[in-house]
Amino acid sequence: MQEDIQYYMRQCLNLAKDALESGNPPVGALIVLNGKIIGKGTESGKTTGDITNHAEILSIRDAIQNGYSDQLHLAIMYTTHEPCIMCSYMIRHHKIAEIIYGSSVPYVGGFTSKFNILNTEDVPKWGNKPKINSGILEDECNLLTAEFVKRLSK
Repeated sequence: MQEDIQYYMRQCLNLAKDALESGNPPVGALIVLNGKIIGKGTESGKTTGDITNHAEILSIRDAIQNGYSDQLHLAIMYTTHEPCIMCSYMIRHHKIAEIIYGSSVPYVGGFTSKFNILNTEDVPKWGNKPKINSGILEDECNLLTAEFVKRLSK
């Protein structure tokens, strides 16, 4: 199982590198159902001018476009960074069962910030909270973030 997690996270890291090379924050996300990638997302909010183009949201949109909207509640999302508040809302709306991520995002993260949307059970229609597995390939994710910050300061 740990090999599978690292396999998918390495693919997320490759998507994050693509985002970084195009001038976006280095975030990549996948949605996996029964060992099959059903959705992919590469952060593109900065280059498209559309702040909703976060990797996690794009991976959900891709899975829906691929015909999996009714199976998202059985899927796992892999992402290089903790989903933000906006992405966490979408994750909960679609009832994604498990989130696996690398780096935490303490101020606006949907799990570690004071806006703990991924863990709340206060919204009845959201059902069960997703299982969270964090810190996967965290050093690699943090290196990409550091590179993005370095590029911003040039």
